[in-house]
Amino acid sequence: MKPLPWGLLPDNSELSESGSLIIGGCDVLDVALEFGTPVFIYDEQHLRQRCREAVALFGRRATYATKAFLCVAMAKLAHEEGMSLDVATGGELHIALAAGVPAADLVFHGNNKSMTELERAIEIGVGRIVVDSFDELDRIEALASDSVPDVLLRVTPGVEAHTHEFIATGHDDSKFGFTVSSGQATKAVERAGASRAVNLVGIHAHIGSQVFRVESFGASLDVLAEFAGPLDLPELVVGGGLGVPYVEGEEAPSISQWGKILKDRAAQAGITASLGIEPGRSIAAAAAITAYTIGTIKPLEGIRTYIAVDGGMSDNPRPVLYGSGYETFLPRNPIAERPLTARLVGKHCESGDILVRQAALPEDIAVDDIVATPVTGAYGHSMGSNYNKVLRPPVVFCSDGDARLVVRRETFEDLLITDLG
Repeated sequence: MKPLPWGLLPDNSELSESGSLIIGGCDVLDVALEFGTPVFIYDEQHLRQRCREAVALFGRRATYATKAFLCVAMAKLAHEEGMSLDVATGGELHIALAAGVPAADLVFHGNNKSMTELERAIEIGVGRIVVDSFDELDRIEALASDSVPDVLLRVTPGVEAHTHEFIATGHDDSKFGFTVSSGQATKAVERAGASRAVNLVGIHAHIGSQVFRVESFGASLDVLAEFAGPLDLPELVVGGGLGVPYVEGEEAPSISQWGKILKDRAAQAGITASLGIEPGRSIAAAAAITAYTIGTIKPLEGIRTYIAVDGGMSDNPRPVLYGSGYETFLPRNPIAERPLTARLVGKHCESGDILVRQAALPEDIAVDDIVATPVTGAYGHSMGSNYNKVLRPPVVFCSDGDARLVVRRETFEDLLITDLG
C-alpha cells in the first residue's frame, strides 16, 4: 500500500535528516522517548492557525467547542486567538475559568443542566446560556435574581446530517433542543420572550458532527431563515460539525471555505442576524497524532496479524463507538510504503479493543517500534477513560522545536485520589 497521505499530518510536519517525522520542530521519536507512550503530540501552531481562520470570518462569534479537546493550555490558546469557548458541563466550565477565560466569553451548553450548574453560570455571568428544554426554563426562572442571563434557544431544524446516528443532532428525533416542525420551538420563543428571568437574544442549531456535506448546513440555514427571520433576534448560531479527513480518500472544506459558504448561504436566505459558529473537531483533530509502542506482533496464519500497542480504547474510543477509521505509520519513516495489513489493537481486556481494523504498515515493523495514528487531536483526550485502570496519556504541545508538556501522564497514585477504601 502507498505511504501515508502527507495531508493527514499536522501542518508543521517535516522530515528530519535521518527521515523521521518532525512536528512543530520536534522529532516525534524524541518526544516519545522523553514523555513515554502513549502520548498525544500536538502541533501548537496548527491549532492557532485554525482558530485564526474562524476568527477572521466571525470574530468572537467564532466559539471553540471544548468537548473536542479541552485542557487549560487549549482553553488559553483558543481565547488568546480571539475565540469564545462553549462548555457543556460544570467540569468544562471549571477548566475554562481556571485557564483565565472571562465568563463573558463562555457559552454554556448542555441538554440537562443541573440547578447547580445553572446557578453557577448565572452567578459568574456567562456570556450566553443555550436553553435546551422547557424544564431548563423552569430552573432558570426558579433561580431568578437581579442577574438576567442572555440566552439562545436551541432548536432542531429537522435536517439529516448524513453522519453516524450517535453524532447526528439536527433531526426531529433528537434529545437536543426544541423541534421546529412540532411547534415546540415557537412555544419556546413565546415563553422565553415573555419571561423576566431570561433575555432572549437568539436562536441556536447544531445538526451533528463529522459532517462533510455542505448541503446539509445549507438546508439547516434555509429552515432557520424561515423560522428565525420573523423573530428579528440579533443572533443566530449554526453550530459546528464540520468534518475532517481521517483516512485516504476523504475530503472536507477548510474552516475558511465552510465559513464563507455559511455566510453566503445566510445572505441568500435573507438572514440579517449576526451569524455564529462553533467549530471543535475541525480545529483540533488534524493537529495531533498519537504515538504508541508496539508490544506484541502476533501472526495468525491464514487469518490475520495482530499488532498490540500500549494504549487502545481508553485513549481513542471512537473506533469502538462509531467504527471510525484511521491510518497508521511509523514515525521513524513516515513516507515508507505500507504493504503489510494488520489489525492494530490495544491492551484492554476486550476483543473489541481495536484501534485500526485494517492497518497499513511497513513490512519491517518490529516489537518496540513507535507506531502512530494521525488525526487524533479531537475526542481522544476528551473521551478517554481509565478502563482496566490504564493511566491516561500525557499531552504535549510542540512549537518551534519546543516540546511542552501541558497535561502530565496520570500516575497510579492518581487512581486512588477519589477512592475512600
